[in-house]
Amino acid sequence: MIRKIDVNIKHMVYDYPTKSEEGFTQAEINSLISWFPTINTEKFDDAMTGNTCMMINDDIIHYPCDVYKALRCGLEGRDLTLAEFD
Repeated sequence: MIRKIDVNIKHMVYDYPTKSEEGFTQAEINSLISWFPTINTEKFDDAMTGNTCMMINDDIIHYPCDVYKALRCGLEGRDLTLAEFD
């Protein structure tokens, strides 16, 4: 069962007006997580650690799927599951 909050978070991430269509800069990630004052930033950061990213115009770009998973981990106060890790 998909929870309504999961759908809303997914839309927030995938519909976010990023500078690059490939994904998020760190400034954009910081802006996005600022919408969630109770987020566990340690769990968010742990989930983002080791993700594949790319460079575009001297910006590190993080894929939306990784930002989405990390956001859920931060909001739920948990680590990535084995199934979520890529």
